[in-house]
Amino acid sequence: MGLRLKFNLVLGLTTLVGLATAAFFVHGLLQKNAREEVLDAARLMMESALAVRGYTVGEIKPLLAVQQRRQFLPQTVPAYAASRYVTRLQQNHPEYSYREATLNPTNPANRATDWEADIVAYFRSHSQARELVGERDSATGPALFLSRPIKITDEGCLDCHDTPARAPETLLASYGETNGFGWKLDSIVGTQVVSVPMSVPLERAQTAFYSFMIALVLVFLLVAVLMNVMLHVIIIRPVRALSAKADEVSTGALDVPELPVSGNDEIASLARSFNRMHRSLGSAVRMLDESMGEPVP
Repeated sequence: MGLRLKFNLVLGLTTLVGLATAAFFVHGLLQKNAREEVLDAARLMMESALAVRGYTVGEIKPLLAVQQRRQFLPQTVPAYAASRYVTRLQQNHPEYSYREATLNPTNPANRATDWEADIVAYFRSHSQARELVGERDSATGPALFLSRPIKITDEGCLDCHDTPARAPETLLASYGETNGFGWKLDSIVGTQVVSVPMSVPLERAQTAFYSFMIALVLVFLLVAVLMNVMLHVIIIRPVRALSAKADEVSTGALDVPELPVSGNDEIASLARSFNRMHRSLGSAVRMLDESMGEPVP
């Protein structure tokens, strides 16, 4: 097995180990960054919905207080305002969703599904939890959801959700006396859930991973070519010249020219040592010939 082959076998094995290690860490990092990107988008959407809710309570509801006495206006309900905001957003991004799901809603359309009810149960059993992040399968592929509890902290909410007797007549006329009552102060009645698709960020992460690995393979190939060139110039070519010269000397050709030597590396030192051996061997042969009375060339 030649020196070049041994070198390339070691280099190839090292390259494979390096590529496998880089692939493992880079793939995990890109996937993590994609998930964080999705989570940032979910938090932004959640904060936007909360901002709409706050705007509705602080500015819209007081303006419509008089009209609310004659007719129930859903525009005064924070959950309705946030839902309408998201509906507008979904015109361009239909895969994004926002829901305020409750176990006993006034509007049956807001009733929690099974998996949303599980989130409500989680918040009820973990009263200190302020946020829950998870993943689930959706119609468009894997989606990440960000949820927060809906907790009754404002006494004013009970005006519409305590008992039918306390609720405004306009509300009862619109939704009846069956749903949305029995809420208690400081109780968790539902959850706000933002769902953001993960397919696009994951695809981008996978594309970036493939691009990185291709670039890394090309770099390793370039390094391998350069190292093989250096190996040939610095080691293999001088060693071959030294080997050829040794073959000539071993067959008795002691009058051949010495090897040209330049530099101070190990190969140059070996060549100088060989030249000294060549001279010493030639001197020894001449002395032997003289002692035996043979003419010295």
